[in-house]
Amino acid sequence: MMKLVAVDREVHAGKGWRQPTGYAFAATQAVIPLLGAEFAQAARAMPIAFIEQAGRYTAVAVMSLSLGRNLFIGPSGQWLGGYVPALLRAYPFLLLRAEGGEKMVLCVDEDCGLIVDADADTQKFFEEDGAPSAAVTATVNFLQQLEQSRVVTDLAVATLASAGLLAPWPLTVAVDNQPQEVKGLHRVDEAKLNALEDEAFLKLRKSGALPLAYLQLLSMGQVELFTQLSRLQQQLAPAPVHANALSLDEIFAQAGNDTIQFN
Repeated sequence: MMKLVAVDREVHAGKGWRQPTGYAFAATQAVIPLLGAEFAQAARAMPIAFIEQAGRYTAVAVMSLSLGRNLFIGPSGQWLGGYVPALLRAYPFLLLRAEGGEKMVLCVDEDCGLIVDADADTQKFFEEDGAPSAAVTATVNFLQQLEQSRVVTDLAVATLASAGLLAPWPLTVAVDNQPQEVKGLHRVDEAKLNALEDEAFLKLRKSGALPLAYLQLLSMGQVELFTQLSRLQQQLAPAPVHANALSLDEIFAQAGNDTIQFN
């Protein structure tokens, strides 16, 4: 869980941050929010899906079919896939809307372990005159671009949903040699997409939703990557310290839950 605080001249004066050496911070994230501008690259590297929360759908990159695990991140925090979602590349920063206002505020994960006294090996937050550093300015610009893309993406995904094109994606994963149902992921209903009337189809095209629909359908074949990534994870895993330690499959089996729920 991140502890996000606003970047502040007084709090972060004389402070800097080290660049993450890997992606261990996201090792438990089974889904990562994805922007429409990323779909073309992401579709070749990972499955794309939609999750529903409070009646709204969000596009996500699927990192695993097991909650609390990201198969794209190795035991040492190394990235094992191709494309890296933009939000991970922005870490430890996020833009958040100020409470009770429209202004976006740059925030940093205070518990990231990367914030230290500024030195030659860090990116500093502020110059001596109190102005944001070039690194902070570049970070803000990058995050603003992501926010602009998020607004466009949300509109396109909402258009897909209002057209009735998002449907549950039935998936199962083997746990202790038993099939376990994965719930909460949604996909584009290809049959309904192909049956749309011309007016509804044109609305999708104008909103930018049409490319997202086709790219999501294309990405579904990437689910097969999880088998390869699981094998690679096993090869990279350090030797167990205790001979009697439970395996991941045994832990899931003891939990007695036959459904994985994404929400």
